[in-house]
Order: sequence, then C-alpha cells, then structure tokens
Amino acid sequence: MNRFKKPASIKGMSLVLSLFTLLAYHYPVFNYAATHVESGWNAALIIGCSAAIMLALNFMIYYALLFLGRIVGKIVLSFTFIGNAVALYFINTYEVLITDKMMGNVFNTRYSEASAFFSTTAVLYLLLLGVVPCLYIFLRRVDYGSFRRFARNAGVALLITLGSVVVNMPNFTWVDRHASKVGSLLMPWSYVVNTVRYHNRVSKANRKEIKLPDATIASSGRDLCVLIIGESARRDHFSLYGYERETNPQLKGDGVTALLAKAAATYTTEGVKAILSHKASNKLYEILPNYLHRTGVDVVWRTNNWGEPPLHIEKCYTPKKLKQKYPELDGRYDGFLLEGLIDEVEACDKEKQLIVLHTSTSHGPSYYQKYPAEFEQFKPVCTTVEMSKSNREELINAYDNTILYTDHLVHSVIEALRGLEGVRSCVLYVSDHGESLGENNLYMHGVPMMMAPAEQIEIPFLVWSSDTELEVEAEGEIGQYHVFHSVLHFLGVESPIFDDTYNIFSGGSR
Repeated sequence: MNRFKKPASIKGMSLVLSLFTLLAYHYPVFNYAATHVESGWNAALIIGCSAAIMLALNFMIYYALLFLGRIVGKIVLSFTFIGNAVALYFINTYEVLITDKMMGNVFNTRYSEASAFFSTTAVLYLLLLGVVPCLYIFLRRVDYGSFRRFARNAGVALLITLGSVVVNMPNFTWVDRHASKVGSLLMPWSYVVNTVRYHNRVSKANRKEIKLPDATIASSGRDLCVLIIGESARRDHFSLYGYERETNPQLKGDGVTALLAKAAATYTTEGVKAILSHKASNKLYEILPNYLHRTGVDVVWRTNNWGEPPLHIEKCYTPKKLKQKYPELDGRYDGFLLEGLIDEVEACDKEKQLIVLHTSTSHGPSYYQKYPAEFEQFKPVCTTVEMSKSNREELINAYDNTILYTDHLVHSVIEALRGLEGVRSCVLYVSDHGESLGENNLYMHGVPMMMAPAEQIEIPFLVWSSDTELEVEAEGEIGQYHVFHSVLHFLGVESPIFDDTYNIFSGGSR
C-alpha cells in the first residue's frame, strides 16, 4: 500500500498502461494476423513488429497526454479505456469491425436498442477492462519529471516505431492489403479515428440538400402508396422466395409480387437513404418524402426506427407522438404503426398520398423481443444477446418469428387498403439491408460492402396493388433506388429526373 502511495514515474505508468492496452485489447488483431499470414519468418516479423509499433505508439501518446494534460490527460485516458472495453466486447461477441460506418450505427442508436445488448458478460468487460484501469490511472500518483526527460523518452518511442516500420517494409503489400481490417480492431484508434471520419461524413451529408427539378402531378384520381421500410430482413428467410419454413402464411394469399433485390448498403442510415433517393450519390439530394411534399402530395411518416435523412414534411410521427395521439397503444411492437392508419387516409384532402412506415421488426440482437407472444411459432428461441454463444437453431427460430410478424404487418396493411372505396392503392415493402445469423461467424449487419456476405445484401422487395391493370415488371435483380421512380409513376408525378429504367410498374388505370 505504501508503494502504491509513492509517486510512479510517468515513464513507468505510461509503459504499464501501454502494455495493458496491448495485452488486454488486441487479441483480435493478433488472431487476425496469425490466420492471414503464412507461418515462418514473415509471420513472426509481421506480428512482432506490429506489437512493437502498438506498444511504442501507445506509450508515446499516453506519455504526452499525462505530461501535457495532467488531470485532463487522466480523464481522456480513462474515457479511452472505457471505450476500449466496450469496443472489445462488441468485437468479440458480435464479430463486428469498428469502421466509420459502424460508428455511425453507434451514434444513431437509441437507448432502447442499446439496452438490448446488456448482458453479464458486457458488465464484466466494462468492470475488468474499463473501470479497473481507470482506478489505477486516478489513484496512482505521478512524478511528471522534466520536459527534457519527456522529450527523450518520447524520442526513443518514436525511434522504436520508425525502426519497426523499416524492418517490416518487405511486408508492406500485406499491411496495405489488410490495413482496413486491422485498423478496425486497433484500440483506441479504431473508434477514435472512425468517429472523426464519421462526423466529417455527416457534416458533409447534413449540408443543405440539393433540390431536385420541380415536378407536377399529371394524373387525376385518388392514389395512395404505402411504403413499408423493413429492418434487417434477409430475403432467403421469406417463404415467398422459397424458404423451406412457412414464414409468409398470410402474404402468400394476397397476390403480392416478390422481386429479387439487393441493398445498397449494410447499415440502416445508408440503406434508408438509398430507398428514398433517386440515384446513388454521396451528395444529399432531396429525398422522396420531401420532394413529393413540395410537389403537393400528402406525405405521412410513421416510424419505430431511426437513421433516415432529414425530413421536411408536416406529418412526421415518432413513437412518442403516436403514443400521445393514441394513449392506449402497446408501443413494444411495430404493430402500433398501423393504429389509425385508415383514419389518416380518410382524412386526407389531397388526391395523392404517400405513407411511409419505418419498422424495426428484425433488428437484433434481441429478436425474441420484437414480436408478440402469439407469433412465437418457431421454438425454442434464443434469449441471449451474446449471439456468438447462442444455440444457432434457437437464434434462427427467434429471427424467423420476426419475419412471421413482418408477414402479418404487411398483410394487415394490404387488408386495410382492400376495404377502401374509390382509392387506387399499392404497398411496397423493402428492407434496408439483410442480416447475418452466424454464417462465417458473422452476426447482424454492418460489414463493409466490399466484403459483405449475401445474407447482409440480398433483401425482400414485395409489391401489391389494388389496380388489377397495373403490371409489375423487373428483369433480374433490382435495387433500392427503384422505389423512388416507381412511386413517382404510381402517383402520376411527372419529373425531369424520372428514370423509367428504375420503374417496376407498367400499365394501370390512370
């Protein structure tokens, strides 16, 4: 205890923290390197030099933070160790990569979703790998020494870093090829650097949207389109696409057309943006709801999700607003999005109407909490959020129950529209992306597109219309950008940016 009260040298403390960082948080890095290099000298060189570089760089940064920041430096370091523990938990449990897109998922996650990841293991990670080093940082007194000593020790660390880089130069091609994967596993740099990258991307995307050319409503008559944006629904678990389990018992009798489609991204924000955009672009063009609202179409947005681009419409209902409007609602499931839906249609005083329902039904990891008890047809179900430790059959059972509930939701909308008189209607159901359920040890979604598996890209695209003369045509696989142009066509909206090659409809009574 007396030794603990004695001030530690800043060099010694920085070295202890750097060693702890290397050993406690970087097993995924070394495991990846070990499985992606051939055995022998090159493997030892890559792994050894990587360890030396990480140790020296972290030592230099920690030394600088403590020497220059003092108490502020300790606070900053403590936040990084908490972040390291949380990031490592997700990497080890869900096989995720900490990329800028993954950080976007983090910043666009509500408490209700984040709390679903809570587990005993998560608490242990946080306490042992986060809180314990923080206690060491704050309880250990530090002898900061002189600036000359700081410069000398930092210089030695820099020389070790540069020397390791030079020695490992023969393996530059390996490093270059695997840099993005390795970089997404480094602590704390994976989430620090990618947080900056994400916010830079958001700042660009959140600039004023680019207005599209003015459109006009060219047809007369009452037309209604209901766009249902699905969440994490993969195509191969819909029986409409040949899945051996009956996950679409209601829709199979509704006369829906099931189109083959691929998502433009593997995460919600970009997937939803693609569904609402007229073309693929890094620029922020006016999205479908805003464009139609400005054109004179009545637009309603009902959501139990998040991640959509900025909406500039009058009728935007979040779960909180829907609960205020319908106090008796059971807000646990997406079914509340349908409450008062027909009243909304009948109250519309315009000929053209778009209603968007943004669901969250198949979002993990707590699939078993996404549907009412009566839809738990496939049993037993996985009830743990630690998916990598779950029984895969039980995990698939829980996920398939969410698809069964999705089938009910889409069918319920179709049934409601069938009963409308004098209203020509259609329903489009499109998922934002797919979902991995343990294939290749991957779970959920968010893998970069260049390496994303089919399970995260291949999505359902379902179409129904009350207009028997309206034909649905699509050659081969289509994409999420087909939604924008198909809705324009159905509602009779003429626009200079309309692209018929992205239109799934032909014929019709208008």
